[in-house]
Amino acid sequence: MSDFEFIFVLYGLLLGLALAELLSGLGNALEARLTPRRQGERFRIGWLTPLLALFVMLDLLSFWVFAWRVRDDLVVSARGLLAVMLFSSAYYLAARLVFPKEPAALKTLDAHYEAVKRPVMAILVGLLAVQWAFLASLPGRAAMLTPLVIGLTLLLVALMAAVAFVRDQRLSIALLVVLVARYLWIYALN
Repeated sequence: MSDFEFIFVLYGLLLGLALAELLSGLGNALEARLTPRRQGERFRIGWLTPLLALFVMLDLLSFWVFAWRVRDDLVVSARGLLAVMLFSSAYYLAARLVFPKEPAALKTLDAHYEAVKRPVMAILVGLLAVQWAFLASLPGRAAMLTPLVIGLTLLLVALMAAVAFVRDQRLSIALLVVLVARYLWIYALN
């Protein structure tokens, strides 16, 4: 078993659980939407929380791809495993926050989105900073830091900051669509 395979078991497990948490949250929201209420008022999912979930899924995928790209640079150590556990645990926490535990207790997911968007974006920006610090620490990896990569990363951070602080629902939807489209465009190029 290579060092990458050993480390990736932990990394993949926690990132897989984060993905499962997002899908479970979406399933719970859909179930709440499909369940009739006594007063006849239906639960509204809206666009904000599902778009945030989709963005977190695509962002999570980018870190999975990043791990593959640096696989030859990974070495098993207690400190490295602790870092991987903390990193992927932070991702799980961000994913867990996206959907409420009991969506049926709410009228709409929009209020929940407003409550969690800042912590979720803060966690994701923090993870991005850790990724860049790790990349900068690797000898010979400066070639990965092309002007296009730097520009796309700066755009990502600016859009994430805007999502965290914008209060207008339509603008929030537009920003989340741009964030999702950015990742889809990047994935289409690779």
